[in-house]
Amino acid sequence: MTNLTLFDLDHTLLPLDSDYEWGQFLVRIGAVESDAFARRNAEFFAQYQAGTLDPVAYLEFAFGTLAQFPRRQLDAWHDQFMEDVIYPVILPAARDLVKRHQDAGDLIAIITATNRFVTAPIAKAFGIGNLIAAEPDVTSGGEITGRFSGVPPYGEGKVINTKDWLSSLGKSLENFERSTFYSDSQNDIPLLNLVTDPVATNPNAKLAAYAKTHGWPIIKLFND
Repeated sequence: MTNLTLFDLDHTLLPLDSDYEWGQFLVRIGAVESDAFARRNAEFFAQYQAGTLDPVAYLEFAFGTLAQFPRRQLDAWHDQFMEDVIYPVILPAARDLVKRHQDAGDLIAIITATNRFVTAPIAKAFGIGNLIAAEPDVTSGGEITGRFSGVPPYGEGKVINTKDWLSSLGKSLENFERSTFYSDSQNDIPLLNLVTDPVATNPNAKLAAYAKTHGWPIIKLFND
C-alpha cells in the first residue's frame, strides 16, 4: 500500500521562512516602500512564530502586495529570488529526506501557509509535484487580483485542505497504512495529531515540548 508523506516548508525543509524572505527581497530590490513594508512584514512573521497570526489579514497583505505588479514582472523577480535566496539554502539533508520518501513510492505533498506564488517554484526545486498552499485569486490572464481563494492552510486549515486534496484524489487519510507529517511549528499540531507518524522537524520550543510529551520523534535537518 502506498504511504502518505506531507511536508511543511518553512523551517522544515528550508532553514528560513520563504514568505518573510520574499518580503525582505522586495524591500532590497526597491519594489516596495522599505520602512513601512518591512515593519508590517516583520509584525506578521512575529505573529506566526507566536501562533497568533490572523491568516486572512496576512493573505490580504501578501496578495495585495503582489497585485501591485504585472505577473511577468513578478515571475522575473521570483527567478532572481530563487537564485539569490532559496537555492543556496536547500541543503542535502532536506533533499535526502524527500528522496527517501520518493524512492519508497509515497504519495507526497508540501502543505504550507505560504502562498502558491512564492512556493510553487520551491516545491518544483524539491521535485515535489503536489503543493497545498494559500491560493491567490487570479484573472483569466493569470494576473493576481489581491484576493484569495479557499480556506487558508494554517492551523486547523491545514487539516481541512489536506482532507479536501485527498478527497479530490478519491482518498482519505484512512486509506493509508502510514501517514507522515514533518513540521517545525506548534501551529501544525492539529494536522500532526491526525497522521500516524508525526515528526517534529527542526521544531521550535513549543512544538519540541509537545513532541517530547507525546513521544514523537524529533529530527534536525539543519542548525538554526
